[in-house]
Amino acid sequence: MQILNFAHPLTDAQLAKIEELAGENITEVIDIDSQIDPAKPIEQQVEAMLDRTGLTSQDWQTRPLLINLPSLNYSAAAMLAQLHGRTGYFPSILRLRPVSGDLTPRFEAAEIINLQAMRERAREKRTQ
Repeated sequence: MQILNFAHPLTDAQLAKIEELAGENITEVIDIDSQIDPAKPIEQQVEAMLDRTGLTSQDWQTRPLLINLPSLNYSAAAMLAQLHGRTGYFPSILRLRPVSGDLTPRFEAAEIINLQAMRERAREKRTQ
């Protein structure tokens, strides 16, 4: 599994927990700067972020990818639209959560969210 990380760098402890949650090994982590210029349109900026991964059209459609989305909500929303267009499905995403009780802010891997499975479950609500 390859992680596309659009957030803070992932620690060794986070990576170990991600492998545990996923039940598979991480083959590569690609860190991509996700800073945006709020004065410019978001679509082109997010497209450029995804282009910086270096993945080909075939890679997007065939590689097992886990996405650590940018923290900025509209960047994340635009990225999901772009990712669906490139992969043909909604990718799985990583959710981190703060560790309580620490003196300094620290985050741990909480869950892997399979967005495509979530979408399929939500579609069932159309017929109810």
